[in-house]
Amino acid sequence: MGRRRHGGPARQRSHLTARSSGRLRFAALAVLTLDGVLSAVIGAFFLPLYVGGVPLPVSGLISGLLNLALVWAALQWESSPRLAALPLWAWLITTLGLTLGGPGGDIVLSGSGVMQLAPVIFVVLGGGPPAYFLWRLTSRVPA
Repeated sequence: MGRRRHGGPARQRSHLTARSSGRLRFAALAVLTLDGVLSAVIGAFFLPLYVGGVPLPVSGLISGLLNLALVWAALQWESSPRLAALPLWAWLITTLGLTLGGPGGDIVLSGSGVMQLAPVIFVVLGGGPPAYFLWRLTSRVPA
């Protein structure tokens, strides 16, 4: 691998595949978990997006794809699926917090009509893809 000089021997780059230190891994997982919280907040605020007179919950799907990417990135830093699910858990806890009333009684994930289903739609679209990915990862039978 890696012939840079003409006629030189092929060499491997072990520094590119080696596991990093514990502090760096902890920092990366903390940043990915914070990104899960931000994904929930931004996705919930854009959930009541309307196209004409029809609500279009595209932010739930975007949040789900982002959460899938966050879980995949966490798996690059940590081999344990339980720890790699930290961004998803942070997203779920933040989403639960957004369904509760705030100091003025405002609830972010609520509405009338079809938007009463907004929390369910948001959880299914936002949490479904990374949960399915982790389920498929952990349900593999070792050969």
